[in-house]
Amino acid sequence: MGHALVTGANRGLGLEFAHQLLARGERVIATCRHPGRALALTRLAGEHPGHLVILPLVLPDTRSIAELAREITTLDLRIGLLVNNAGMLVGGERFGTIEAKALQDSFAANAAGPLLLTQALAARLERAKVVNLSSRLGSIGGSESLHSPSYAISKAALNMATRQLAHALAGEDGIVVAISPGWVSTDMGGANAPMLAHDSVAAMLRTIDALTRADNGRFLSETGAPIPW
Repeated sequence: MGHALVTGANRGLGLEFAHQLLARGERVIATCRHPGRALALTRLAGEHPGHLVILPLVLPDTRSIAELAREITTLDLRIGLLVNNAGMLVGGERFGTIEAKALQDSFAANAAGPLLLTQALAARLERAKVVNLSSRLGSIGGSESLHSPSYAISKAALNMATRQLAHALAGEDGIVVAISPGWVSTDMGGANAPMLAHDSVAAMLRTIDALTRADNGRFLSETGAPIPW
């Protein structure tokens, strides 16, 4: 069985993914911008000796992506699950003050990063499940108000990246899906969110475990219910 690779694993949903995957005995590659500052990941590594590899990754920096791919190849690691979790949200946006940089940075982190990383790791994916953490805000069919536009637009782009990757990896028996984790109480989701990270990740893992080839290219909720594009 291949490793599970989780991006943005130093906090929030990424950290919870690492925690729950390790708890059930899986081997995990956890990436973040500054591994030396990722104290919670370091503690996890001590609790699960030999099961957690922590590597640096800055998305969508092409040199950083290439270096990660080289390191994984050097270590001869195979990836059975890729969780593209790392992303960003620009808070407080209002129509009339939306900035080009916010749109550019959001697209780079939330859409281009997962696409480029998955492409770079394609040779190491072993009949893998690729999970792109999207959002209901990225649903064009479900959009009812202007809310976090840079984030919403970039997540809609991630959904198309998911469909493109689903086509690209279909011949390798890969399964690529976009999953909305729900509104979760994290640094990004805020304290008013109704769902805990533990519950969101537990639900997503049940959905991920149940994925079949028929799910390739779908957009799902944390419980596996379809979300309109």
